[in-house]
Amino acid sequence: MKKSITFFFLLAIITFASSQSSTTERQKASTQKDTIKKSRAAIELEDKKLDSLISSLDKFKIYKKAAHASYYADKFNGRRTTSGTKFDNNKYTAAHKKLPFGTKVKVTNEKNGKSVIVEITDRGPFVKSREIDLSKRAFMDIAANKNSGGLQVTIAVLSN
Repeated sequence: MKKSITFFFLLAIITFASSQSSTTERQKASTQKDTIKKSRAAIELEDKKLDSLISSLDKFKIYKKAAHASYYADKFNGRRTTSGTKFDNNKYTAAHKKLPFGTKVKVTNEKNGKSVIVEITDRGPFVKSREIDLSKRAFMDIAANKNSGGLQVTIAVLSN
């Protein structure tokens, strides 16, 4: 009698464990399907943004050629800009002496042709020879030599 009770108890545990593992597998499968759907939606959204950006690329007017660009030092990360926003070296922002805040600017490295679109959020640079200060991320995206501190760039302003 003890053997049959033990056998049924063991059989019940095995059945329970196998049903639990199949439940977790179903949950994992549904989670993976959800993430795939979300990533497709995110990709479609990024494509729409990219399409709208490409269609607006022809609306840039050259503001200045052969301008000298530099980038913000790390010590400014987290400080308030002149426009009142918090500066983040990982965003695509820039400082310019005269352009209005919120202006979208396309900055193109003249040596390698790489470009980046930034938003003016601050005033500066306060050095006569420099025209624009880029965030570190924007600067590194277009820089040919990552160790350089300045670039010759062309600045184009988005016109509405």
